[in-house]
Amino acid sequence: MAVGLRIKMAGGTREMYEAIHAKMDVDANPPDGLIFHMAGPVDDGWGIIDAWESREQFDAFQADRLMGAIQSLGDQAPAGPPDIKEFPVHHYTKP
Repeated sequence: MAVGLRIKMAGGTREMYEAIHAKMDVDANPPDGLIFHMAGPVDDGWGIIDAWESREQFDAFQADRLMGAIQSLGDQAPAGPPDIKEFPVHHYTKP
């Protein structure tokens, strides 16, 4: 069953997001299981809404690609871990 994830990076910025996103090369090399991704500014930081085929696929992506990209920013990385909220996806339409 698909899952939705609301991810918030407190203190995150567009510049941080773009640096992390570029290092992962998600647009040219999408991870297995990613259905949908969008990102933008939210109160006190940067927010992401994702849909994944499973939580396990997101967790593998986070361990294999996301954490390394975040760590590569050094002291320019977000100060703490992201706040992640999972919700079940009842329906989605693939274009």
